Amino acid sequence: MVGSTIETGLRNKVVVVTGAAAGIGLATALRFAREQCRIAAWDVKVGAQNDLERQIRNAGGESLVRKIDVADAGNVEDGVREVVGKWGRIDVLVNNAGITRDAQLIRWKHGSIGEAMSDDALDTVLSVNLKGVFHCARAVVPHMIGTGGGVILNASSIVGVYGNFGQTNYAAAKAGVIAFTRTWSRELGKHNIRVNAVAPGFIATDMVRTIPEKVMQHMVAHTPLGRTGTAEDVAEAYAWLASDAASFISGIVLPVDGGLVLGT
Repeated sequence: MVGSTIETGLRNKVVVVTGAAAGIGLATALRFAREQCRIAAWDVKVGAQNDLERQIRNAGGESLVRKIDVADAGNVEDGVREVVGKWGRIDVLVNNAGITRDAQLIRWKHGSIGEAMSDDALDTVLSVNLKGVFHCARAVVPHMIGTGGGVILNASSIVGVYGNFGQTNYAAAKAGVIAFTRTWSRELGKHNIRVNAVAPGFIATDMVRTIPEKVMQHMVAHTPLGRTGTAEDVAEAYAWLASDAASFISGIVLPVDGGLVLGT
């Protein structure tokens, strides 16, 4: 109908966003705030906690900002208890928190190993990017079941689908997130819990800005839309997948990549 609006069904929903202090996480928290949601914004970096709370309120949402390390199961469980204690439920979980520790598996130089990816680089990335997703979902799902359903949205990456030079750890974690997503969609559908993943391409965030300029130029040149994405591009995908408009969608991996995969 001309002039009609789409009802998202998100108003007053309780939304947990991990890695919410900056980049895609911040854009996502603010996007849900504009839907007048109640936002539990978690991050290991909360130096600007008051500013984050102010931004969420100014965007139209209620806020609960906490320092949470998703790699720490106990910390996550405490955070979930606080959110449920304050608002009585959790409707949407956005597993956004992530880090990189890039290195080649083995860098061969002059007939010997010049350097190699360390155990610490592997373990740290898997702990946050993969195990952190597991911790959050495991803690939140019982409450979603108890209140009749919910939505879990996981941050994967095109790197998790196609791999990427120098990112053994990150690619493995993001591929694991896809496996989580497809498995949980099967297990939790009977409880009215939808589980989907978003697979961003190269998004203009601080994390991506650490990629060498030459590599970034190559990626942009092979992106049909001719630009890097924005944090807001990804936030819009999360908001749509959480909304009533996507009520029959579960188990998908949605690329937000400007056609990069098609252009490589």
